[in-house]
Amino acid sequence: MQNTIEIQCPGEIMLDLHLNEDEFGDLVKETSAITLIRDGRITSGMAAAWLGIPRVRFLLKAMQDESVALLCDTDHEFAREISLL
Repeated sequence: MQNTIEIQCPGEIMLDLHLNEDEFGDLVKETSAITLIRDGRITSGMAAAWLGIPRVRFLLKAMQDESVALLCDTDHEFAREISLL
């Protein structure tokens, strides 16, 4: 089941970013996915599936965001990640 969310955004923001509506929507989705994985609210597999890209590609994108720590030393994080293999 897919849900659609409408977001109001001043046109100036998209003009300043040089993005059309679809590109801006993709940016919001990607940024949200990275934030949700950083906060431990979804898995990298869920985020990748949401964005429609391979998990490895998502992980590479997320690693470019310095606020995302993908490699944690906790047993919980390790178990969560290996359960997706």
